[in-house]
Amino acid sequence: MFWNALTLQLGYNATLVTIGATLLGIAAGVTGTFLYLRKRALVSDAISHATLPGVGIAFMLMVLLGGDGRALPGLLLGAAVSSWIGLLCVSWLTRLTRLSEDAAIGAVLSVFFGFGIVLLTVIQTMGAGRAAGLEGFLLGSTAGMLFNDALVIAGGGALTLVAVLILRRPMTLLAFDPEYAAARGINVGRMDLAIMALALAVTVIGLKVVGLILIVAMLIIPPVTARFWTERTDHMVLISGLCGGLAAWIGASLSAVAPAMPTGPIIVLSSFALFVLSLLLAPNRGVLAVYLRHVRFQRRVHMRQGLLALAQGQPIYEAFTVRLLKRAGLAHADGVPTDDGRARAAKALRDEKRWELVRADQAFESAAALYDGLRDIETVLTDDQISEIDQRIGGPQGVAS
Repeated sequence: MFWNALTLQLGYNATLVTIGATLLGIAAGVTGTFLYLRKRALVSDAISHATLPGVGIAFMLMVLLGGDGRALPGLLLGAAVSSWIGLLCVSWLTRLTRLSEDAAIGAVLSVFFGFGIVLLTVIQTMGAGRAAGLEGFLLGSTAGMLFNDALVIAGGGALTLVAVLILRRPMTLLAFDPEYAAARGINVGRMDLAIMALALAVTVIGLKVVGLILIVAMLIIPPVTARFWTERTDHMVLISGLCGGLAAWIGASLSAVAPAMPTGPIIVLSSFALFVLSLLLAPNRGVLAVYLRHVRFQRRVHMRQGLLALAQGQPIYEAFTVRLLKRAGLAHADGVPTDDGRARAAKALRDEKRWELVRADQAFESAAALYDGLRDIETVLTDDQISEIDQRIGGPQGVAS
């Protein structure tokens, strides 16, 4: 049954929800990348919480005007206006007072969210408000999503992606070097507002699917996940969008299979599952990769120290070092070197003398900077330079390696 949901074969409504959620996830992942790079992750929290008063006010206005208070375009418009006001309040408090940005965000999101809860309580006392279902905007609600609702969400996500593609170069430049961006003629203030506006757009269109409390996770978790896999910004944007879309697709499919489970929280948990997999398995930054690098480094250190001890006739007390030498065929179980071990030990000791001379000679200053106690000197110096050093050291010129 889950496979049917993944392949969009579980019914019309489930297909609408899955497609809309996937487009939203892609837009959130791509947009959130620039928030993450700009170090403005918490701003999305203020934007999301500031949408609630707008939803309540828009509902009441539409009811007073004789319309359907639950019309999604009107509710999203109210949410957009309210969250934009909240964003301006954060900007105003940061610029004109001594409050830091995180303090301003905390003040704005708590006040706006509290005001929104009061409005929802008032709406529940209205005749039309009892069936409004506005509490679904807190955690998301897709059970009664109509075609027009899905079209609004999908269209909003697609337009957001187009806007990101158009502005990706100046936004990338701003994220890494605002001073250079300003020198290139980019209006830093306007571009910052553009990034915030894109985050606002994703937040507003995601209210129906994920809810205002959890939409922050869709903006932040995919970029953090993508960061484990790449060092390049363009690749990070693509991976983040893929992670966001995949998490939304899987989460919406799981929700369709288990209708009693809310869609928004499952999408967020799916996104977190991708984050955990990346944290553990990413090839360069993952926990497993870091652990394997540490193990390899530890073995190289023990091998190097063991060879130097063999070359100098010193006893080896570390059992792990003896095991490594024995496994490599360089020593017996009692620590006595084999023929290959003697040759490798002599080479290691001579390399130490070579490095000692290199580090003391100003002519080899650039090469000496690469010394870490483990690097092979042949990877740094040419054969002619090594021969010159060997002549200065004296002794045997050729040592079996």
